[in-house]
Amino acid sequence: MRYFIIAGEASGDLHGANLMRAIKKFDSKAEFRYLGGDQMASVADGLAMHYKDTAFMGLDVIWHLGKILKKIKFCKNEILSFQPDRVILIDFPGFNMRIAKYLYSKGIKVHYYIAPKAWAWKKKRVYELQKYVHRLYAIFPFEVEFFRQYNIPVYFFGNPLIDAINAFQKQKTDRTNFLKKHNLSDKPIISLVPGSRKKEIERLLPEMIKATEKLSDKYQLVVTGAPSIELDLYKQIIGERNIPVIFNATYQTISESVAAVVTSGTATLETALIGTPQVVVFKTGWLTFLIGRPIVRIRFFSLVNIIAGKEVVKELLQFNLPKKIEEELYKILNDADYAKQMHTEYCLIAHQLGMPGVAERIAHHIISGS
Repeated sequence: MRYFIIAGEASGDLHGANLMRAIKKFDSKAEFRYLGGDQMASVADGLAMHYKDTAFMGLDVIWHLGKILKKIKFCKNEILSFQPDRVILIDFPGFNMRIAKYLYSKGIKVHYYIAPKAWAWKKKRVYELQKYVHRLYAIFPFEVEFFRQYNIPVYFFGNPLIDAINAFQKQKTDRTNFLKKHNLSDKPIISLVPGSRKKEIERLLPEMIKATEKLSDKYQLVVTGAPSIELDLYKQIIGERNIPVIFNATYQTISESVAAVVTSGTATLETALIGTPQVVVFKTGWLTFLIGRPIVRIRFFSLVNIIAGKEVVKELLQFNLPKKIEEELYKILNDADYAKQMHTEYCLIAHQLGMPGVAERIAHHIISGS
């Protein structure tokens, strides 16, 4: 069969690649066309557009609306030209829901993988999902009840990060080789994980660096580089400081760290599943913050706390971040019981997210259903 897949950012590229591998196990003649990234390209030919050309957030969407609309039109034409048997949209709702609406008008069924977080904001999306999506694949167990109350055909086969972390644990290198490969000392590592988008990095990496400057004598700071971001951006922010940026080894870097400062998003859950104590941070533009604050309907903003239903990791939002990050890191690094309790809660969260083999279960369901 022929599969058209749209994944609009780094995490979607990872899950798209794993899904494609799983599809190939069940369908040896599978043909792919996709908007994705390097990881999907490593699985099969068929890259129509790289996700870095569409990765905008917040008010950036407004400034780049013309460019985004062109990309949407391009994808629509590519889908019609490719004539796929299955269209799979992965996360990226601002872009993908437009595609879903268009495909509905053409009588093409949509399989939506990684449900939009309508339970947190933009609740009107549930009605769009209701109308335009043939099958919805949730990645959190609590999402099933939420979407089913709107009669949306939703399925939960586990969270794909379980597969990703499981694969990493099987192939990770030992600490000595990791340090040698990246020219790191044997001092304890604190990971700075500033996100995968340019604006996130520009806003949060300076705050992270400022917060950890006093720790640089005893610990070595390491920035995890996003695959779609050029090294020059990190260098401009880091300046003359001795802080390395490591690309294509985020899981290993976090795994070898005694603590991590993590931008809110998928990376917070990845860090939890790896087992590293963390503090979660978030900062957006002033206007976006003022507009968004009244419409966000959730108690927590990190996936770790949302899944747990309570505060497992400290969430720091918008204001006075360096001082607050420093205080939380001090607690993580010096209070063994505090860090141990966080790890215990991580294990409980992992238990909720299912067993390995998530991508294969979803791939089989997509292939077997019309």
